[in-house]
Amino acid sequence: MAYPLVQALILTFTSEGGAGLTLANWHSVFSDPMFWEALKNTLLLTGVIIPLQVLLALLLALFVNSKFRGYMIVIYLITIPLALSDVSAALMSYNIFSPQGYLNKVLLNLGLIHEPIYFFGFNVKSREFWIIVLTEVWRATPLVFVILLAGLQMIGKEYFEAADVFGFSRLQKFFYITLPLLKTSLQSALLLRTLFAFQIFGVVWLLAGRDIPILAGETFYQQTELQDYNVAAVYGVIIAIISVIISWFYLTFLKGAKELSES
Repeated sequence: MAYPLVQALILTFTSEGGAGLTLANWHSVFSDPMFWEALKNTLLLTGVIIPLQVLLALLLALFVNSKFRGYMIVIYLITIPLALSDVSAALMSYNIFSPQGYLNKVLLNLGLIHEPIYFFGFNVKSREFWIIVLTEVWRATPLVFVILLAGLQMIGKEYFEAADVFGFSRLQKFFYITLPLLKTSLQSALLLRTLFAFQIFGVVWLLAGRDIPILAGETFYQQTELQDYNVAAVYGVIIAIISVIISWFYLTFLKGAKELSES
């Protein structure tokens, strides 16, 4: 596993002709405005998508964990997107929001609009951004949901029975029992989804292309379109470095917070 990483690192310090070591590839990336735009968009998408996914997954997990009649059917419905690839999800989203898509057809037939609404294109990048957010939230929230639901089902009933004896309200049970005992599952879900969010590619590339540049998309563009393998390696290593920093942050600070709460 280390061999490809080492080779990628060597590529970042190698000139195109392979003669000697150089920092030219790194300088080329850091002096390119597209890199900073891609970094900003990747951070922005991560900052918007992850909180929405965690909040929605937590609400769904709490709802399903109440184990009402037919709750298993609800679990199956919620987890259906897990079977879809990011490419499939992006194509489904495009079929809904394209000018000839289902949404525009419905709105036109109802007479609510007189011409199609454009959700894709350089001039409507803000709409593209939110369609990407919507698609990613729909596609990947079930993964967070499954992790949190498993965590909720591991909390013993005796905690809530004891809380009933002391007259705890539902909110008190959530904040003093459920949330503290769910921290490990939340930590796992946050770590997984944040790392995956930094690797987001298929949905953005298919729906927006380079209208909304992202780090993984620029890696693909440099590798396949420009065939500049050295610069592509720099982008890849930067994504790896950010992923390592995020993993260290979650494992260090959330673990520290957990130990502090238990002390």
